[in-house]
Amino acid sequence: MQLVKQEYVKGEGGSLTLVADTGEDLWHVYNLVAAGDQLRAATIRKVTRETSTGSQESQRMRLTLTVEVVDVEYDPEGGMMRVRGKNRTETPHVRLGSFHTLELELNRKFTLTKALWDEVDVQVIARACDPTASADIAAVVMTEGIANICLVTDCMTLVRQHIEQPIPRKRKAAAFGHEKALKSFFDNTMQGILRHIDFSVVKVVILASPGFVKEQFFDYMMLEAQRRELRDLIENKPKFLLCRASSGHKHALNEILTDPNMAAKLSDTKASRDINALNDFYTMLNTDADRAFYGFPHVNEANQRGAIQVLLVTDTLFRNVDLATRKSYVQLVEDVQASGGTVHLFSSLHSSGEQLKQLTGVAAILRFPVPDIDENDTGSDSDSASDSEPEQTPKLEDELDAFGL
Repeated sequence: MQLVKQEYVKGEGGSLTLVADTGEDLWHVYNLVAAGDQLRAATIRKVTRETSTGSQESQRMRLTLTVEVVDVEYDPEGGMMRVRGKNRTETPHVRLGSFHTLELELNRKFTLTKALWDEVDVQVIARACDPTASADIAAVVMTEGIANICLVTDCMTLVRQHIEQPIPRKRKAAAFGHEKALKSFFDNTMQGILRHIDFSVVKVVILASPGFVKEQFFDYMMLEAQRRELRDLIENKPKFLLCRASSGHKHALNEILTDPNMAAKLSDTKASRDINALNDFYTMLNTDADRAFYGFPHVNEANQRGAIQVLLVTDTLFRNVDLATRKSYVQLVEDVQASGGTVHLFSSLHSSGEQLKQLTGVAAILRFPVPDIDENDTGSDSDSASDSEPEQTPKLEDELDAFGL
C-alpha cells in the first residue's frame, strides 16, 4: 500500500490518501471504510443531457466524486471494492445527495476521510503500509487430478489457480493413458507454481496431498526443472515442504496450518503467529479453563480486572454498523495493549479467522485464573452487567446473531 498523503491525528478526524498495490491492500481498505465516512475517487458516471432540440442524449463521463459511505462490498477474487454512498461533490453532472457507487481498483488513488481515527484504524494503516507485509507462505494442496495453488498471508488464504483434469484409473490395459494424463496434470501444476508464486517473497511452499501424490509430483517437478533449466525451481528447492493432507481441496489447509508439528517449520512466517495463538487458546481451554474465555461479556469482564495476557479478535467485529459496538471493541483492544497484553487481529478470510469466528470472534488467554467469571454469569440480563456489552446473553447462537456472524 502506498501512503500518498496523511492529514489525520489519532483520536481525531482527518483524511488519508492511499493507492492499493495488491488485493490484500484492498482488504485492509475494506476494514477501514465504514458507514458515515467520506471517500473521494475518480469514477465513470453515465450523464444524461437535454440537447437544443429537446431530445436527450447520454454519455459516460470521468468525474472525481466524494461520497458519504452507506455500504461497502469487497470481491477478493476479482480484486475490487465497491463503495455505495451519497454524492457530496457539487457538480453540474451529479446532483448532491444522489446515490453513486465508487469502484476502487488496484493502482487507483483515493482519499478516505473519517470523523475519528481510532486505535484499530491506525493499526490497520500501519499493517497495510508495511513493505514486509506480504504472502510469505504458498501451498499446493493436491490429489490425483485436482490441485489448488494458494497464497497464504497473515490476512487471508487466496486460491490463485484451481486445476482439475480427469485421470484414467491405473489398470494394465490403460496404464499408458494413466501415466500420460498424470504427466500432463503435473506439468500444468508446475506451470501454475511458476506463474503464481513469487520465490523472492515466499519463504515456504507447502506441498500436501493424501498418499504419495506429493512425492510423485515433487520428483517430476525437480527432474523437469533440471531438464528445462528452470532456475526458480532449482534454486528454491529447499523451500518446498512435503506433508500429508486429508484431501486435495483448500479446506485441508486448515489441518496443515494448525498442526503442531508444522509450527516450528513455519515459525518465520507471519500467518503462523495467529495460528499459534489460537492453538495456545484451545490448549488453555482444555487444560486450565479458568484462564481461557470467549464471548464479549466474559472477555470484557476479564479485561476490567486487568487479567488479559493475549486477546484474539476478528476484523469482522470492527466492521459492525453500530458505532457503540465498534467502540466497545476498540476500547477492549486499547485496554489490553495499555496493560502490556498482546493483541492478535484475525482476518475473517484466513483459516484461523474462520475458526475464531465460531467462538463469537473474540477470545482471551488470561495471566491468572478468574474462576468466578462463569459464576457471575456476566452474559445474563442482571443489573450488574456492563452497559458497554453489545449483547446481554450467555448463548453462543445469540452472540453470533448479534454480531452478524
